[in-house]
Amino acid sequence: MDSVIVSSAAAAESSAPGWVNSLMENLGAPGAGIAIALENLFPPIPSEVILPLAGFAASNGKMSLVAVLIWTVAGSVVGAMALYGVGAALGRDRTVAIAAKLPLLKVSDIEKTEAWFAKHGPKAVFFGRMIPIFRSLISVPAGVERMSVPLFLGLTTLGSAIWNTIFVMAGYLLGENWEQVTEYVSTYSKVVLAFAVLGVVAFIAVRVFKPGAGARRK
Repeated sequence: MDSVIVSSAAAAESSAPGWVNSLMENLGAPGAGIAIALENLFPPIPSEVILPLAGFAASNGKMSLVAVLIWTVAGSVVGAMALYGVGAALGRDRTVAIAAKLPLLKVSDIEKTEAWFAKHGPKAVFFGRMIPIFRSLISVPAGVERMSVPLFLGLTTLGSAIWNTIFVMAGYLLGENWEQVTEYVSTYSKVVLAFAVLGVVAFIAVRVFKPGAGARRK
């Protein structure tokens, strides 16, 4: 019976990146936390694979479920703070300077983004933690705008805790069928990406057909 469980676990885990398996096998729950921290820094690394896999490992007794939840949330916060630091180091002046060199992007766009973030920043950080791709990138404008660190940490921790718990528990409850989670999230991610692409296309279209709008300041 044990050999069946082990072979089933090995087959399920084979779909995850090898280095993720290695981290979890060698370090346990802290390994899952490290993997999630890296996922925040490098969005193409899929949290929808790491989190359910960690939950599945917990269901097999390989690691504590509570430890998995704590360490993955900690990893999310560490990764988010690193990107917040990048945004803070970049700062508004450098952001504007970069914008001034990019085609189709105007200083007025930066100013509008600043105004929007000043009004909706807390909600953007909280809900952004539950949107693929943007869940990592939202930390950068928070750093650029120098959002209060305690506020940023609180919102990031809460949003990450909700997102991580859903996927860890899904993997824990589904057991050997944990990969079903990735199928649903893959569809969700594609929808989000499609809307993002449409937004970029619309933005470019406005700039091309209305070149006078939002002219740069001298």
